[in-house]
Amino acid sequence: MTSPTDPALRSLRAQIDTVDRELLTLLNRRAELAREIGELKRREGSAVFRPEREAQVIDDLKAANSGPLKTESVAPIWREIMSACRSLEAATRVAYLGPAGTFSELAALGFFGSSIERVPCVSIDEVFRSVAASSADFGVVPVENSTEGVVARSLDLFLTTPLVIVGETSLAVRHNLMRRESTVAGIDAVCAHPQALAQCHQWLSDHLPGVERRAVFSNAEGARLASMDAKLAAIASERAASEFGLQIVAPAIQDDAHNRTRFAIVTHPERHPAPRASGHDCTSLVVSVPNRPGAVHDMLVPLKAHGVSMTRFESRPARSGQWEYYFYIDVAGHPDQAEVAQALNELREVCAFFKLLGAYPLDTH
Repeated sequence: MTSPTDPALRSLRAQIDTVDRELLTLLNRRAELAREIGELKRREGSAVFRPEREAQVIDDLKAANSGPLKTESVAPIWREIMSACRSLEAATRVAYLGPAGTFSELAALGFFGSSIERVPCVSIDEVFRSVAASSADFGVVPVENSTEGVVARSLDLFLTTPLVIVGETSLAVRHNLMRRESTVAGIDAVCAHPQALAQCHQWLSDHLPGVERRAVFSNAEGARLASMDAKLAAIASERAASEFGLQIVAPAIQDDAHNRTRFAIVTHPERHPAPRASGHDCTSLVVSVPNRPGAVHDMLVPLKAHGVSMTRFESRPARSGQWEYYFYIDVAGHPDQAEVAQALNELREVCAFFKLLGAYPLDTH
């Protein structure tokens, strides 16, 4: 075993200390440049946050990386650096489903970095309201889970609010059973968001049969309730366990080991410009078609004709009482590309309703 007093170890540590100081000097130089850019943006009235620019910076750095630093480590490191520098230009207020410790909060921190003003909300509806009312610059909302499918409330709110999508991020969702006690004995109820209860349905049936499953507005709220009652347990993240002083009595209880949730980054189009093409983009829209034979087929023809790939297709009832539906579609590419623009223009002509929800960089990190 190497002793802390070993000369070789001391030398390597001294070299690391020197490199750390060099890094700090360079980071401060980057921060100064960011501050100068912020001054220029303020004079021009342009946006501080440009998701396509940050995505391109990370892509370029990942391509330039030659190791031994793992390429997958580049994105989270630089997101924090860019977050700290961006905060010198202007505060970024981000709304998400709270309280502290939710997966929505983790998604917000993963996308924007930790140098943000956090705006926790009690519901997805409030996230949309906060952004629409300028209480927050951006919102982070769940839109799809790999186990349970779409988050219907988010899709409905895209239809009825002016907000648009400017980015996306996905998160591996690891659900943990937690409570004040160290065992599962004596649990009267398990509190969690309905999606989390559904994603852990089989585990709960096998290990806690007959125990009440109590739906609350967020997993972190379930953790908060469990922290106040020894007979309650919660399903939540490790961060929530730490936040509320709970013990994890059963880790990773989700039925699907590869459970992931996709989140959309939303904003008001009048306050933040749409991202320009980054080279690996997604365009989201919601449409409806006349209730006649072949209408859905006609809707898909423009995409095929122009070689545009559809990556997601979901339907939601229009609630008109006429068995009509809205279709939520993701296509690969950006309207700045000629083939995508042509396909969307032709699609608009055959639709009774057409709304572009946003075009934004794909989550490749």
